[in-house]
Amino acid sequence: MLPDPLRTELAAVPGLRLLTQPEELERFSRDAYDYSPVLQKRLAHCRAELVVRPETVEAVVRVAAACRRHAVPLTLRGSGTGNYGQSVPLESGVVMLMTQLRAVRSIDQATGVAVVESGCLLKDLNRELSGFGRQLRLMPSTWRSATIGGFIAGGSGGIGSVRWGFLRDPGHLLGLEVVTMDEDPRVLQLDASDAEALNHAYGTNGIITALRLATAISVDWQEVVVDCPDWRTAVDLARRCSSAAIDLHLCTVLEAAVVEMLPSWDLPRRSADRLLLLVAPDAVSTVQRLASDLGAELTHLGAEAARHGSGLRELSWNHTTLHLRQRDPEWTYLQMLLPQPEMHCLDTLKRSWGDDLLWHLEGVRQQGVQRIAALPLVRWRGEEALEQLMQQCRDLGALIFNPHVLTVEGGGLGVVDADQVATKHRYDPAGLLNPGKLGGFSN
Repeated sequence: MLPDPLRTELAAVPGLRLLTQPEELERFSRDAYDYSPVLQKRLAHCRAELVVRPETVEAVVRVAAACRRHAVPLTLRGSGTGNYGQSVPLESGVVMLMTQLRAVRSIDQATGVAVVESGCLLKDLNRELSGFGRQLRLMPSTWRSATIGGFIAGGSGGIGSVRWGFLRDPGHLLGLEVVTMDEDPRVLQLDASDAEALNHAYGTNGIITALRLATAISVDWQEVVVDCPDWRTAVDLARRCSSAAIDLHLCTVLEAAVVEMLPSWDLPRRSADRLLLLVAPDAVSTVQRLASDLGAELTHLGAEAARHGSGLRELSWNHTTLHLRQRDPEWTYLQMLLPQPEMHCLDTLKRSWGDDLLWHLEGVRQQGVQRIAALPLVRWRGEEALEQLMQQCRDLGALIFNPHVLTVEGGGLGVVDADQVATKHRYDPAGLLNPGKLGGFSN
């Protein structure tokens, strides 16, 4: 039970709202973990005892101090768009909503470097950047509703990864403002080097209140759909587009069976293996030539900014899984980096699993090299079948990023990040921040 003195103390904090209704506790104790039947079962009964929403950094400090004093777990939450239970309180306690800390503090006119509070929505930040001729380098398919702090703390890549790689690559995150969870909580300004350990750490080793980010020059992205005569052609064309001398922001490859189950909106209605591309205006002609060389049919939908309603971004990355699950909740998914060359792995898995495995690929850059990531749709046949599938992927040389586990390490490279653990010992020695999510920590 939450100590009454803690409730009383928090109720007196200026700029802090307490949410106590059962429906509020239920809502803010969940994220999008229902993508995983494994996590559905594991997290179904996890619920906070109190939800708080600070409006100032000082209020965050007061919450951290009170929770530390009373030894109460504290779990951070943005918009709750994560798929891995990142913001679910495993040990109950307090959930802190960061969504009121949403100011864009500054944008440097010369460099485009932005300083922004953690609760700012990505769409709002991108809109502010557009006034400076800039845009975000990376964003998830949930960019309309996700917060920048949640993306840094719980995400890894997304739209833009075909050019800019992943969030933990050097050069994206330039610094952090962090509140510690030690006996006397501090507000620290971390440089890029010190901030690395809090990047993709699920809010386990510090409370991010503001971020310093690099941005990119704005591009008038063009939406392009390419329908291919067969699957091999689609994968080959994705490789060619990713390695061409063009400005490419999104390269999604979808098996025809996936295309048929996605919203059609105003896209061409064809049963074909398909590429969804966001490219610079001067790249459309090059993509047209590459597609024609392979017998593929290109449709230029026009400028993304001029189109109203949902666009290609909402058919990529985790949104692909979302759309299929809305049709049939028995679909789940995996995440992996495919070996090179890719076709042997793709063909072998398809022969083994048939229509229980539908291919969805994304072009990415990994350590400076163009690669293909896979987010295949997987028909749920139980945990044993899922483990068999993942082991076969590993045997074929794929690197699995398991979306059906709770820990930072389990969903990443499978190894403990010593810097993340050391930072938790430094800033949260009692282990109260999002406990149970950083597997290498023991207090």
